[in-house]
Amino acid sequence: MTYLKDNEREEVKKLLVLATLAGRLMLKSGAETYRVEDTVTRICQSRKEIQYVDAFVIPTGIFISLEYKGELISYIKRVKTISINLNKIALVNEFSRNFVNSQMSIDDGIKEIKRISKINIYSNVTKALFGAIASSFFCLLFQGTKLDFISSFIVSFIVSFLINHISRLKVSFFIDKFIGSVFISILSYFLIKLGIGENLDKVIIGAIMPLVPGVAITNAIRDTMSGDFMSGLSRGMEAVFSALAIAFGVGIVLIFS
Repeated sequence: MTYLKDNEREEVKKLLVLATLAGRLMLKSGAETYRVEDTVTRICQSRKEIQYVDAFVIPTGIFISLEYKGELISYIKRVKTISINLNKIALVNEFSRNFVNSQMSIDDGIKEIKRISKINIYSNVTKALFGAIASSFFCLLFQGTKLDFISSFIVSFIVSFLINHISRLKVSFFIDKFIGSVFISILSYFLIKLGIGENLDKVIIGAIMPLVPGVAITNAIRDTMSGDFMSGLSRGMEAVFSALAIAFGVGIVLIFS
């Protein structure tokens, strides 16, 4: 068995940290499990003649082990919050390809991952605006009137802006969606009373679309079909409880309205 020198061990550890940071950023941005595992493995195998790499990823954590010169090194990273940011997933994918196919230093790689993690292309107002536009057209899709379209736009804009601020408090996804659905129902009810909308159900249906866990459902199916049953089950339960939170929030307001 060959013992590692301190500088070699530190380099391997930094490579492991880089792979973990990249995988964690992808997982937090809504990437599929198999994509995260593939990215982590490729980054680890690109340097130092790594003999063995194994990555196990679930929606709430990343587990990586690698072997270098007979010594086994492992790293575990907890992931608590997951959002949807396809731009960051694309940027990390591009970074991993550049890192594997070049002689980029590990330190530069860590700096690049940290830079990507801080990128925020769209402001909260922009997110709320385009979320409201999408929601209001869903209202029309479900045969809402022009007034329902306007009401759904107003409600969705306000609630989307509110949810973006609530998410900074790092509350659980269940509470997040429950609060959002409660506000959607209350605002929709008052707009209908003011005569801005006509059909309460159509306004609510359109406005809750940004809260619907569509990506979670899609990833659950894709992970299950890929053989990652634990991740598929986990994401499926996330989708189920998200739907329950929305149903409870809307139902409570409608019962007392």
